[in-house]
Amino acid sequence: MRYDVTRIDSTFGGVVLATSSGGLHALEFSDSDRPADWRFARTCERPEFAWTRDGGDVAHRVAAYFGGDLGAVDAIRVAAAGTPFQHLVWDELRRIRAGTVTSYGALAAAVGRPGAARAVGRANALNPVAIVVPCHRVVGTGGALTGYAFGLDRKERLIAFERARACAPTVA
Repeated sequence: MRYDVTRIDSTFGGVVLATSSGGLHALEFSDSDRPADWRFARTCERPEFAWTRDGGDVAHRVAAYFGGDLGAVDAIRVAAAGTPFQHLVWDELRRIRAGTVTSYGALAAAVGRPGAARAVGRANALNPVAIVVPCHRVVGTGGALTGYAFGLDRKERLIAFERARACAPTVA
C-alpha cells in the first residue's frame, strides 16, 4: 500500500504522519526520516512511502493541535489497521475529553469488558495513531503514569499541555 508521509516539528519532538485516501494510518513521534525507524512501518507488508511537503488537512489539523487547538484533531478520519477489539478501544479513547484522563480499568468497563484492563492496555500500546487516538490520556489506578511508547516524560508533558489549554479561559 502507498502512504503519503509528512514530517512536522512540534514542541514535543518530530512527528511523522502516514496518510492515504482512506485517512490517517499512523502518527508517531520520530525525528527520523527513515521508515525502518518508524514503529508503524515495521507492521506494514510491502509499504510504499511518498514524502509530501504539505501533508494536507491532516498535517494542518495536527499542527493546529500542537498550536493549542485541542479539538483540531477530532475530525481526522482514522484508517489504522487493527483488530475489532483494538478498534473498540481506540474509538473509546477518542471519547476522552482533552485535559482529562481515565484509567485502564475504567476504559475496560467503558468498552463493556470490565476486568480486561490488561487487554485494554495492550490495545492502547498498539495504537498507531498517537494524539488523534489519545492513548496518552490513560493512566494507572490512582493516576500513576504508566507506559507510553514515546516515553513517560512526553506523556506527562502532553497531559499537562492539554490540561492547561482545556482549562484556559476563552476570550469572547
